[in-house]
Amino acid sequence: MSRDPRHDILFEPVTFGPKTMRNRFWATSHSTGYGSERPGIQAGFRGMKAEGGWGVVSSDFCSIHPESDEFPWTSSRLWDDGDVINLGHLTEEIQKRGALAAVQLWYNGMHSPRLEARETARGPSPLPSNVFPERNVYASYADHDDIRAIINMYILGAKRAEQAGFDIAEVSGGDSTIPLQFLETRYNHRTDEYGGSLENRARFYIELMTALKKAVGDSMAVTTRFEVDTVNGDHRIKHFDEGSKFLEIMEKEGVVDLWSLKIGDYEEWGEDAGSSRFRESNWAAPFIQGAKDLVSVPVVSNGRFTSADDMVVAIRNGQCDIIGAARPSISDPFLPTKISEGRTDEVRECIGCNMCVGRMQQQALMYCTQNPTTGEEYRRGWHPEKFTTVTEPETVLVVGAGPAGMECALTLGRRGYLVHLRDSANELGGHWRSVAKYPRCSEYGRVIDYREVMMSKLDNVEIQLGVAPMTVDDVLDYGAEKVVIATGSHWSTVGLGPETHLPLQGVDASRPDVLTPEQIMAGKEVPGSNVVVLDGDGHFVGFAMAEMMADRGKNVTIVTNTHDVFEFSKFTMEMPNNKRVMHEKGIGYIRNHWAVGYEGGKLQLFFLYKDSAALSEQRPGQWGRTFSDEVTEIACDALILTTSRVPNAELYAGLKEARGRWEESGVKAVYRIGDCVQPRHAMDAVFDGHRLAREFESPDPQRPLPFIRERQVWGHETFPKLGDARPVVEGDLLV
Repeated sequence: MSRDPRHDILFEPVTFGPKTMRNRFWATSHSTGYGSERPGIQAGFRGMKAEGGWGVVSSDFCSIHPESDEFPWTSSRLWDDGDVINLGHLTEEIQKRGALAAVQLWYNGMHSPRLEARETARGPSPLPSNVFPERNVYASYADHDDIRAIINMYILGAKRAEQAGFDIAEVSGGDSTIPLQFLETRYNHRTDEYGGSLENRARFYIELMTALKKAVGDSMAVTTRFEVDTVNGDHRIKHFDEGSKFLEIMEKEGVVDLWSLKIGDYEEWGEDAGSSRFRESNWAAPFIQGAKDLVSVPVVSNGRFTSADDMVVAIRNGQCDIIGAARPSISDPFLPTKISEGRTDEVRECIGCNMCVGRMQQQALMYCTQNPTTGEEYRRGWHPEKFTTVTEPETVLVVGAGPAGMECALTLGRRGYLVHLRDSANELGGHWRSVAKYPRCSEYGRVIDYREVMMSKLDNVEIQLGVAPMTVDDVLDYGAEKVVIATGSHWSTVGLGPETHLPLQGVDASRPDVLTPEQIMAGKEVPGSNVVVLDGDGHFVGFAMAEMMADRGKNVTIVTNTHDVFEFSKFTMEMPNNKRVMHEKGIGYIRNHWAVGYEGGKLQLFFLYKDSAALSEQRPGQWGRTFSDEVTEIACDALILTTSRVPNAELYAGLKEARGRWEESGVKAVYRIGDCVQPRHAMDAVFDGHRLAREFESPDPQRPLPFIRERQVWGHETFPKLGDARPVVEGDLLV
C-alpha cells in the first residue's frame, strides 16, 4: 500500500537549532521505571520507536543531580560517568535507526523525595511539597549562590548528555519542576529580583536557557517542555495570560530552539496524561492554539494522537509543527511507519487506560495493555512486528475470544500455526466487549478492534463465534493437537470479597435485587431507587456501575473496604476526576467498611477497624484483640456486586481430569491463559496470551522462560567509586 497523500505533510523534515529531524513525529519524554540502571531494557524499548519511524525519541525524565533524586520513582540520571556510559548505549540504539535522541533535564526541587541520595534540594521558597505532603518534603531557600549552583547542575548535566551522544537537551519546564517553581506565584514568594512580577519570576528560566545555549548550543538543540497552563487554581499559570506572556518574553531572548507545550501540573499530571475516560484525543488544543503566533521556532504538541488525519489537522490549523506522543508511541512504536506505508488500519491505537502511567505510579516497570512487547524488546528478545515462524505448524484450538484468547490466537497465527479460535458469544472480545460499553470506556474497544483486523489478514486463523459452549468431550473430539483454554472469569454472584473471603449472608445474584455487572449489561432490571455498589475491586468497573445508575436517576452509594474510593485509580491518575464526577452526580460513598449481609432492604456493614487497638489477654485461653459486633445498616433496594472475580476454570479442570484420554484424542498438550488462571488486569491477560504463544515450543510453555536481568554483578567495577570527587557546582557559572 502507498501513503495517503493527505499525510505527506507528516513526513516533512523539521529543523531547529543545529538539528534536523526526519519527519514530524516526536516520541516525547515519559517515565518507564527503566532508568539508566537498566540500559538494555531502556535502549531496547526506545530504540524500537526509532526503528518504527519516530523522528525524535526522548529519554525518561532525567535527573541532573542527586539533589533531584526521585527515588522510589525511577528516572534516568546524569549524575556521573556510569550514567554517561549507560545512556550512551541508548543514544546509539536510537541514532543508528535514523532518529534524533533527546534527553529531558530534570530538577524538581521541593518535590524531590530524595529517599536514596538523602541530599538537600533547593527551591525559590522554603515551602513544603503539595505533591508529597505525606512525605515531609521541603525545599531549602535558594539564595543567589544557590541559583548559580542549580544552573551549573544543568550545565554539567547537559555536558554529560552531550558526551553520551544526545542530540537534544530539553529542559523540563513542566510538572512543577524548578523553572515552574520560580515562575508560579504559589511556589515563588520571593521579594528580590527573582520574585514578584512575571519578568522577575521568569528570570531564572531565562538565565538557565541562556547558560545552556552557551554551553552546548553549538552541538545540541536546546529546547524546553513548558506547561502553558497549569490548569488548577487561581494561582495557576493561565495560557491566555502569563502562559502566553512568558512565551513572548522568552522569544525575545532567542535562547529556545523549540517549544514542547503541555498543560497540567505535577500534583495532578493526569490532566496532561489524561485517560480516555475523561479526555478525548487532543483535548489540550484550546490551551495551546495560538502559541505558534508568539514564537518563531517549531512547536510540539501532545494529545494522545492516534489518527493521522487528526495529526494533519493539528499541523494545518497552526496548533503545532510537530506531533508529540508518549502513550501512542508505547502502544505502537511503528505508528509513523504504518502511516507512511498506508497501513493505518494496522495501527495498534492507544486506548488511554493509563495502565502504563499506573505502573510508574506504583514504582514498577512500565508495560502496556495494547502492546505486550513493551519493555520486553531486550530482556525477552521480542519485536512488536516480527515473529519467529514454525516449520511444522500444528493445529491449535483456542477456547475463548477475550483479550487473552485473541492475543494468543493472533500471535500463534503470526508464527504460522493453524489456529481455531472459538467462542460462544456472537462477537469477539469476551467480557471486554461489555467493558467497552461502560460509560467513558468506548476507546477500550480498540483492544478488540486491532486484533480483529489483524486476525482477518491471516488465512491460517479461523474464527468461530456463536457456537455452543465447549465441553470436555467437544475439546477432545475437535481434532486439535494442542489446546489453549482462555475462558475468562466472572464477577462473584455471592459477594465473595477481599475482607472475609466468604459469601455474604443473603446475597445471591439469582435474587432480583442483587446484580453483577454482567447481568446489568445483559439488561437485568435494577429495582428501586436506593442502589449500593459494593466494591472490592478498586478500579473502574464499580465506578462505571455507579455512574450508570446515577444517570438513571438512582440514589447511589459506593461502599468500599479501601481507604479511598476506587483506590487503584490513583495510579492511573483518574481519582481526582472520579471524585469530581461523583460530586457532580451526587454519588455518596462509605470507606473502610465491608458487608455482613443483605436482607429486608437493608445492607449490614461493619467498620474494618472496630476491634480494639490494644493486644491483651481478655479471656482465659485467648490472646488478641477485643472484637465488636457493631453493625451499621443502610437502605438498599438494589445491590450491585463488584466484590471480586472468579475464574471460569471448569473446562480446564475437566480436561486435566480427562488427561488419560488426551493421547487417544490426538491432544498433545492443554494450556490455560488469562483470567481463567487468575483474574487480572487486561494488560496482564494480553501479556499472558502473547507470552504463551511466543514460547509455544519451550519445554513447558505454561511457565515463562527466564528473562535477562540487569543488575550490578558483585566484584565488578562501580560508578562512581567511593572517594571519587563530585564536580563543583558552587561559584561562577560554568560557561
